[in-house]
Amino acid sequence: MSRFLKVFQGAAFATLALGQVALGAETLPVGFVYLRDIAPKIRQDMRYAGHHNFVGRPIAGYEEAECILTRVAAEALRDAAAELAGDGLALRVYDCYRPARAVADFAGWARDIDDRLMQAEFYPRVDKAELFILGYIAERSGHSRGSTVDLTIEPVLRPDTKPFAAGDDLVDCILPGRFAEGTLEFGTGYDCFDIRAHHGAEGISPEAEQNREMLRSLLDRHGFAPYQEEWWHYTLRDEPYPLSYFDFVVARAAE
Repeated sequence: MSRFLKVFQGAAFATLALGQVALGAETLPVGFVYLRDIAPKIRQDMRYAGHHNFVGRPIAGYEEAECILTRVAAEALRDAAAELAGDGLALRVYDCYRPARAVADFAGWARDIDDRLMQAEFYPRVDKAELFILGYIAERSGHSRGSTVDLTIEPVLRPDTKPFAAGDDLVDCILPGRFAEGTLEFGTGYDCFDIRAHHGAEGISPEAEQNREMLRSLLDRHGFAPYQEEWWHYTLRDEPYPLSYFDFVVARAAE
């Protein structure tokens, strides 16, 4: 398989407004960019290309750890990051564009009730059989439209941390002793399937509340709207492809 991104062109592009985009030519779709080309100082921790996620393995469609977004979303994030830099802070992205096949992979995993490899960290208080009902897993994701991003804030001079390795001990994502990332305190880890991850949740510290509000206010000023159930999840309000769900793979551009 080619390492390039595949997306159809020509007449097939007219089907964008009707649903999911198929594969085709070896290039990014018109209007999409690599975040590193627009905002190289934004740090990338692309969880679904590795093992530190709620499934515990690389997800379908993530051939490499690379953030891809629509150009307008990438430029808005660049401007938000520039605003933070004056305070010695930086943005870190966990997920950006997400192929539709990755969303299908999540859905298939959620239906496999016996696969609970990462439950101790990501959903220790949730019955896996209820992930769809509770809204943690869905058949479609705004990420596949290319203007939704999962992200956090960390110090520019962050402390050294040990990278996650498959087989590491798992710690509940709401506990103070959870996986140490070197980010600011937000009350839970990323992709924590728990009510404490919701905006306005009870039981989180004043520090976490303040940091969530800092992130929300920052992104609001740059055109992003929050998702109520996940403090890390934001979508560009005026996204260019509001009815389109793309399915090209995530990989790096040719050198």
